[in-house]
Amino acid sequence: FILSLLSRLSFSNITALAPMVRVGTLPMRLLALDYGADVVYCEELIDIKMALCQRQVNDVLQTVDFVAPDDRVMFRTCEREKDRVVFQMVRQKKKKIFILTLVVSKPVTCKIRILPSLEETLSLVRRIEKTGVAAIAVHGRFKEERPRHPVHCDYIQAVAQAVSIPVIANGGSLDLVKSNGDIQEFRKAAGASSVMLARAAMWNPSVFSGQGLLPVERVMEEYLKYAIRYDNNPFNTKYCLCQMLRDKVESPLGKQVQSAQTNAEISEAYGLQDFYRQTQEQLQARRDAVQSGSRPDRPVLDGDVVTMPVRFERREYPPQITPKMFLLEWSRKEKLEQPLYETVQRCQDRAFQSTVTVAERKYRSTLWEKSKKFAEQAAAIVCLRVLGIPEGRIGEEDSGLVCKRKREAKLNGAADEEGSKKRHVAEDQQEEEPVQRCQRTAGV
Repeated sequence: FILSLLSRLSFSNITALAPMVRVGTLPMRLLALDYGADVVYCEELIDIKMALCQRQVNDVLQTVDFVAPDDRVMFRTCEREKDRVVFQMVRQKKKKIFILTLVVSKPVTCKIRILPSLEETLSLVRRIEKTGVAAIAVHGRFKEERPRHPVHCDYIQAVAQAVSIPVIANGGSLDLVKSNGDIQEFRKAAGASSVMLARAAMWNPSVFSGQGLLPVERVMEEYLKYAIRYDNNPFNTKYCLCQMLRDKVESPLGKQVQSAQTNAEISEAYGLQDFYRQTQEQLQARRDAVQSGSRPDRPVLDGDVVTMPVRFERREYPPQITPKMFLLEWSRKEKLEQPLYETVQRCQDRAFQSTVTVAERKYRSTLWEKSKKFAEQAAAIVCLRVLGIPEGRIGEEDSGLVCKRKREAKLNGAADEEGSKKRHVAEDQQEEEPVQRCQRTAGV
């Protein structure tokens, strides 16, 4: 099953760009919207992989990116497609209705293929409807059937009659939809509320335009401009262009595209060198403005959490002095509840990330640390910097929070040093106990 998390979308009487692996990236989605698509689906993304991604705001491209631990951009979106894009996740388990249980605040849709018999198919969609999904997309082919097989409009029609929610017909690109005028004919033949196009849109996204199909050469240029503008992966750019070239993929243009290794080289194939150069100059100017006009580590709000790219460097702090100590002492001074840390661990590299709650606000570093203690220190640093509180770094002016007691203990010799150690142990226990409880709650 495929789950789609949405915001405010209608699924009645719409035409949508279908989910397609390696095709439904940002440039293709934006192009489909330009030509008239009402809704665009991103490519199918594995839910487990997405769970490991970091959400990052890209000020240069003006996008929001979901970045994997290996720095690959798994999903990129922008303001242009807000409330029009479907973020789609694939759950890698067969026919488990329990995954459709609605545990999110946003509407959810489901996309299926038809089952071996009509009775099985109708039984399935009725069960899916009961979970509360907003719509069902039905690819009118059996699991073993390929695009060359005709779409079973009678199955889609029976599904539409069996449920009360919108049904989106899918699978008519080859034999039914060759131009924009054919879209409504497919919808009527399938008895569906809406239509979802895959290959017809992949070959020429202008199929969504009520003005008729445009020459594919012009469409490819418009696609490439978006790919350059949003720094699309060049190999993904090549793949999408080759799908549009179809039987011309072995032409001189097709061979030049296939041999290209960068978006710059691809732009040369289409005579867009000037556009590429101008776009890079604009992006560089924006990059310079971002770097000079603000601190690279300025805070960013991610949901209800204030984030900064901060790493705890032990050598930057005196012995026995840590940001967590400063935050704890400051909280006591302000008569606040002591900081509460929630730490999670990433499976693939066992790195840690911590969120600290202080005065009902949450703070977190976007960088993952090698240990739980370092992750908590990084979260404390974010909180201290956002609040403008000293954090105990070497060279900082004495704030009177923690440094005085620690430094006095260091100067008083071995006997007093032993006493200081005991106080330090007790202090650490006070700090660590709520963190450990929070860890158990988080399942780490």
